[in-house]
Amino acid sequence: MSFGPPPSIYTQSALAADTARKRRRTKLLGAVAVVVTLLVLAGGSWFLASGDDSAPADAKGPVVQSPDAVRETTEKVPGSPEGQLMLEHDEENLSKATDAAPRYAPGTWATDKVMVKGVANRLEGYNIALDADEKAWTLKLGGHLCATSRHVTADGRTAVVIQPPRPEDSEKSGVCDQVVFFDLNTGKKLWQKQMPAASSAFVTNTNLTLTKGVVAVAWGQGSVAYDMKTGAKLWNSALGDECQDKAFAGGRALLALRGCGSLPDVRYQVQKVDPRTGKPVWTYKVSDGVQSVYLPSSDPPVLVVAAGDSLPTDVITLDANGKHRSTISLDGYDAKCGERYFGSPYFGVYENCDGIVVGRTQAYLLSKENIATGEPSDWIVAFDLATGRTAGKFEGREFQTVYPLRTSGDDLLIYRRGAGTVAPAAVVRWNPRTDKETPLLLFTLPEEDDADLSDPERSDILYQQGRVFFGKRELVRDDKSPTDPALMAIAFGSAGLKH
Repeated sequence: MSFGPPPSIYTQSALAADTARKRRRTKLLGAVAVVVTLLVLAGGSWFLASGDDSAPADAKGPVVQSPDAVRETTEKVPGSPEGQLMLEHDEENLSKATDAAPRYAPGTWATDKVMVKGVANRLEGYNIALDADEKAWTLKLGGHLCATSRHVTADGRTAVVIQPPRPEDSEKSGVCDQVVFFDLNTGKKLWQKQMPAASSAFVTNTNLTLTKGVVAVAWGQGSVAYDMKTGAKLWNSALGDECQDKAFAGGRALLALRGCGSLPDVRYQVQKVDPRTGKPVWTYKVSDGVQSVYLPSSDPPVLVVAAGDSLPTDVITLDANGKHRSTISLDGYDAKCGERYFGSPYFGVYENCDGIVVGRTQAYLLSKENIATGEPSDWIVAFDLATGRTAGKFEGREFQTVYPLRTSGDDLLIYRRGAGTVAPAAVVRWNPRTDKETPLLLFTLPEEDDADLSDPERSDILYQQGRVFFGKRELVRDDKSPTDPALMAIAFGSAGLKH
């Protein structure tokens, strides 16, 4: 597996780069301001929908989390939905990065201070504050990134797995056996550990997750868990067992996906695991004939299975004891499980179903794209986890695809793609109980990068504390101008939000 050439030293003129950014910022802000003004004059539904809804959807208010719990954020409606450009970062030295050999940029995270991007063999933090220098910090990893997790602790820490450089003729060439735990706000490496007996861990099979106080990694022929605070090993699975840990799902709990037997007759189990000991709490045996299993949620436990087919066919919901609750057919829906990197199993796949968001009581599924003229391009349907019945539908718009981001309290955050000068891109909050749509942010992406940034298969899209962040996962040169930098990360915040 080639990661493409490592980034070389900075060569672009800082003055030229700053001038380009200023031009693009002015253009983007002007486009959003024009559209917002037109919406106000027309009495558009953006503002009619918002009313005086300035409180979080969860009436009880956000739960206070311990520092080592996986972060869950409830978003407030900003004073104004009009967006302003907060940051943009261009990656340099891409002349050797082609479609066949891109520079990989896995991992995008954000806090109230920085946006953090993984790229090649380093992590970079970018300041959100408008009056600050763009670059906050750089953490050189000493090896290429192999696995990342979307999870972040309440106090802003996360982990990655890297591939230390070794001679090509080494028995461990290409092995991904180092875990790095770091602070997103400062870029400080908190600890780094070598995974035990991980000679078969590669970029194609290593999966990483976080749950309260624990970092867990599995690679199909082994697994290990570490204490967040100290980096001490808590447990690791024994090699040679009939069933092996393929992946974990983290967050509020820890689920293990286990494969039993060998190809082509692999049987799957899903276990809830005590994160401190690795001991199973319950085991759910997946039906024979299932070719693959994904774990979009650990609590409530939800599986996506490909039954008799290589593509996902059903969503299976379980109760707190691991018993079957409901089955939801994916006929007509696009789960987007395992579809990043053109379907290649790079950087961890089993938690990443980009067409599904799971809340406390509902699962939100993205429809397949609709090409009929005069109809919405796609839509999102809420399903009750207990019964599998539909519980609401969010209609998209013609030429404006939508994409579920995450829950905020009991509501769903949705990204809606823009339609050129006709309508801006938006992040909206949807209440499936009342079918109320509340705009949180309106903005315009750079036209030349809109297609890549708006595609969840090609870019990470995050909404965190009133800001939306986009981070590309693959970077290639522009064949017409191969020495030019390429946009890698961009973020927008509310013009009415105090920074």
